[in-house]
Amino acid sequence: MKTNRLILRPLRQDDAPSIALHAGDWAVASMTARIPYPYDESLSQQWISGLEEGEFVRGIEFNGELIGATGYFPHDDDAVEIGYWIGKPWWGQGFATEAARELVRYCFTTAGIKRLVCCHFIDNPGSQRVIEKLGFKSLGACRAYCEARGCEIATVQYEMRRPLMARFWRPAQ
Repeated sequence: MKTNRLILRPLRQDDAPSIALHAGDWAVASMTARIPYPYDESLSQQWISGLEEGEFVRGIEFNGELIGATGYFPHDDDAVEIGYWIGKPWWGQGFATEAARELVRYCFTTAGIKRLVCCHFIDNPGSQRVIEKLGFKSLGACRAYCEARGCEIATVQYEMRRPLMARFWRPAQ
């Protein structure tokens, strides 16, 4: 998968050091549900080789360097939950929006997914902006467990349904 600036590609074992470095940063891990802290290279290798059935994960590559990851996993009977993270050195440059937009396009046009869900912790306004730019609709407040923080955090959940003419889908700008 490609965008103007990014390549979204399958993860490789040699990505483990970069994933551990960037996802293992407290500023990144603490804003995700599933990344523990501390997060080292051995945990990164285990994650790459242990993706569960139904999980779809792509590394986000910019100028030949892995800067993050995006993907989805089964949520319930009719939805998948998308997620993403970008290493802190690349925050504020639109990479999360660009990668997630391509993931959403893939979900609706290639994978045939009918409903997407996602969420952000209330103390993560950057992720909130990404989700809103993509055109997700808020389902309201809930709580989600944060592996890095070791507790439940107030969260806002969103959804997006597959358009009837999905092959023509264009996200909100």
